[in-house]
Amino acid sequence: MPTAPIADLLAPPPPLPGGASLFLDFDGTLVEIADRPDEVAVPRGLADLLFAMAARLHGRLALVSGRSIAQIDTLFGRSMHGLAISGSHGCEYRWEDQLVHPPRPVEELEHAARKFDDFAFGHPGTLVEIKTYGVALHYRGDPTCAPYAQRLAEHLATESGLVVENGKMVVELRFGGGDKGTAVRNLMGCAPMVGGTPVYLGDDLTDESAFSAVNALGGLSVLVGPARATNAQFNLAGPAAVLAWLARPAA
Repeated sequence: MPTAPIADLLAPPPPLPGGASLFLDFDGTLVEIADRPDEVAVPRGLADLLFAMAARLHGRLALVSGRSIAQIDTLFGRSMHGLAISGSHGCEYRWEDQLVHPPRPVEELEHAARKFDDFAFGHPGTLVEIKTYGVALHYRGDPTCAPYAQRLAEHLATESGLVVENGKMVVELRFGGGDKGTAVRNLMGCAPMVGGTPVYLGDDLTDESAFSAVNALGGLSVLVGPARATNAQFNLAGPAAVLAWLARPAA
């Protein structure tokens, strides 16, 4: 859980270290959050920027997202092969075009999806998102549904053994065994990330485990968006500020 008070946030972070191993969340960090997850608008030129950054860092750049790798490719409108990606909260990895992922708990996820669908049918303003290793119930259209959605998710988690993951106006049931902090630690053990200074940018509660992992490794952790209690050390206002910071010369 976040531990640092809001007053301890520093803004902005220092220039990106020249030997950085850079980890970037997607929604809310590189792109603005949309009312519906499939309506996210990827800025023109973002894919080219990421590949250029990866080349500048000699391959030490990875996307770390709660979305699946397949969803990331779809939203960019092109294959992002050649860029390291951890998807589904650390459950799957594509590294040097090799895809690594565990078996999916299909029956449990399908049961959770049916229950979430029943909830959404009775609560206009909520919607269900099916993921590779999870199912999410979004309530951005009706925030008053938050406690009921969370209570349902917790009940289903007890039944199924799935893990509850809370985010911005969303609760997700997902396959266990990893989180974004696990993803960072795993990737930092792989060449060419190993030996670099880890830098992580993220906006959501799901990014807190990654902030903690990066802090423990002596790196830089950056909260994107409005200041709040967090484990991050620094703050950037939003995706536009992230892109401007990435464009700055490295330290």
